[in-house]
Amino acid sequence: MPGSILGTEVRRVEDPDLVRGLGTFVDNLAAARSDVLHAVFVRSPMAHARLLSVDTAPAADAPGVVAVLAAADLGDRPVPLFASANDRVPRFPLARDVVRYVGDPVALVVARTRAEAVDAAELVDVDYDPLPAVVDPEAAADPGAPQLHPELRRNVAILRLDDGDPLDDAQVVVRARIENNRLATAPIEGNAVLADPTGDDAGHRLTVWLSTQHPHLGKSLLARFTGIDKAQIRVVAPHVGGAFGGKAGISPDHAAVVAAALRLGRPVAWAETRSEAMLSMHGRGQVQYVELGLTRDGRITGMRARVLGDCGAYAGFGGSFASGSTRTMAQGPYVIPRIRYEGASVVTTTSPVGAFRGAGRPEAAAMLERVLDLAADELGIAPEEIRRRNFVRPEQFPWGTFAGRTYDSGDYDLPLTEALRHADVEGARAEQARRRESGDPRQLGIGIASYVEITGFGGSEHGFVSVHADGTATVRAGTSAHGQGHATAFSMIVADRLGLALDRIGYEQSDTAVVPTGGGTGGARSLQMGGLAVAKAAAEVRDRARLLAAELLEASVDDVEVGAGGLEVAGVPDARISWADLAREASERGEPLEVGTTFEQQHPTFPFGSHVAVVEVDTETGLVRPLRHVAVDDCGRVVNPLLVAGQQHGGALQGISQALWEEFVYDVDGVPLTSTLADYSMPTAADATAIEAHSTETPTPYNELGVKGIGEAATIGATPAVQNAVVDALSHLGVGHVDIPCTPTRVFGAIRDAAAGAGDPWREPPGVFSDPSLAEDEAPDDVEV
Repeated sequence: MPGSILGTEVRRVEDPDLVRGLGTFVDNLAAARSDVLHAVFVRSPMAHARLLSVDTAPAADAPGVVAVLAAADLGDRPVPLFASANDRVPRFPLARDVVRYVGDPVALVVARTRAEAVDAAELVDVDYDPLPAVVDPEAAADPGAPQLHPELRRNVAILRLDDGDPLDDAQVVVRARIENNRLATAPIEGNAVLADPTGDDAGHRLTVWLSTQHPHLGKSLLARFTGIDKAQIRVVAPHVGGAFGGKAGISPDHAAVVAAALRLGRPVAWAETRSEAMLSMHGRGQVQYVELGLTRDGRITGMRARVLGDCGAYAGFGGSFASGSTRTMAQGPYVIPRIRYEGASVVTTTSPVGAFRGAGRPEAAAMLERVLDLAADELGIAPEEIRRRNFVRPEQFPWGTFAGRTYDSGDYDLPLTEALRHADVEGARAEQARRRESGDPRQLGIGIASYVEITGFGGSEHGFVSVHADGTATVRAGTSAHGQGHATAFSMIVADRLGLALDRIGYEQSDTAVVPTGGGTGGARSLQMGGLAVAKAAAEVRDRARLLAAELLEASVDDVEVGAGGLEVAGVPDARISWADLAREASERGEPLEVGTTFEQQHPTFPFGSHVAVVEVDTETGLVRPLRHVAVDDCGRVVNPLLVAGQQHGGALQGISQALWEEFVYDVDGVPLTSTLADYSMPTAADATAIEAHSTETPTPYNELGVKGIGEAATIGATPAVQNAVVDALSHLGVGHVDIPCTPTRVFGAIRDAAAGAGDPWREPPGVFSDPSLAEDEAPDDVEV
């Protein structure tokens, strides 16, 4: 059998089409058709107001306009969404009676061209009766806060309370109030949809091209929304220009466009403008109150955490992470004997909050790693040492957590040791001491963060492999790539199982008419579920081929093995048969060499790692400049180091960006202040530092490949490492904490406050955590995104 291709660097097979401009994005598909109408939304400029009237008549008379639709025109069905923090809060395609955030859609204009639709949208006259806004999640939970939804009490979507005192035997307690900033997901491509209700030859009444992570889920949700049988709906996700959790299933905007197409009986397309995209996809948004108890020698004795999640308007499911995945991973890679964790999720007059890369896990790591550094500083222990004293040890796996999860495998000290070595932390600390001694205004900071995360979540996934009469193969999976490299990784698995050259393998995905079922992409599930499904299908094809080859070659099946381009008899050089001959023979017998199968994953996996960040802080201006970032992530067995490194680079930069630059900001009236890329600070190549990405490999026992997830890992480790580095640079000045993003204003303010003697990073949590009467809704299980 030829040597295994797994574990080697293979260039991405997806890239040539994209770099040559041959992508098939939704907006390109719509532009290429002359029969497509174009939709434009009329959106609320107010954060909270009653809709007194929506006058569409002037717009309907405008040139090129085919229809102008308000809420009443699209029926009474709420939009079934990917998830909600509280299912009692309905969301409709267009706002009904009340708008609840700037950007809430109130009408839809459909015209022959987008330009005509834009012009007509200006003519829609909406009469608003302003209502009070509530932007701050802490204020939203107060008894006197403006009420957003009559279905909720005190704007509380979820309240999960716990009891006990995990700190009663602590010798030292450190505490902090920590903000985890709201981010705009900001993928390169915004939301987009093309809905064609004219039918096709395959019996589909409705075909929808959708920029989504979950084509099959999108199909199911559209069937529920439209009432059309699932078998009559086809959903295709063509090339998708990024998602990061923001394109889960369908959105209300997608539903409105589909409803318009069905009402008009004509294809209708819509693609977000950048300003719309900045308002439609948000993530993070937590306020965390954490107290950590320790012995004087740095052993953790217990932790109490109260975490407030911002749902935005309409109970966005991202707010539920405060009680879901953030709670699940609040223990991190440490032995914490007792934990009291309480989560609350509130609605605010802001854009609905969904998922963003890591979806609750980065928030947990940021909270824990920040308070652990506070403890190290309080006790005079090196930050790496306090982590080592509390790590779950390799011999303790499988390790059960307070949240009822079981960590599969790990050596948490290994990536920490490697990260410290690669970053030359001893040398950096020597330089730090030199700068402090000389009074250099540009101080050096070294930050460390260790993490573990949950990926995969269990469940099932579809895989398919077919070998054709020309000796090529087709691979399909129910995952849906939007940049991750599925075609490369899954083809490598088939090449490994069948001995085929990579250029003989094609990959098909993201079309519900071709792939019968699938869970889509999110939660770093793809390789460990889609990849395992493909591996299972390839193994079954190989086994069937071996039986056929044994018959044709007149050999024992036990002696037939995979060779280069076919099967051969061990020890008999001339006894071989190509895949093309096998496939032709199998087809002639009516038993083609193709297998569709389902892989069931019973347990999630838990990748882990450590990051070290080195930053320079100008104490005269507050400006932070990243100098080095070392990421050592362990995703189990590495199938393609190039793909893993790509995920590490992208994830780490997003994590660094959250720590230093990105934050979506509203004023007190709910008006977004950072809704353009001129105002929202996205890093450029000039801002970032090179990512030094490394891997360790600790295979999971839960699947045959030993693989875990990698797509979110570096994002989780990067943010707290950089935040800790910024604080470390200022610790000799008395600074104990700086909330992220560590902007020049915040950093300089922290220096000023420390000089004035004010720096305790604590504030009492809001009263919602002490009101059991509000705890009516159990938090949803971890949502996979």
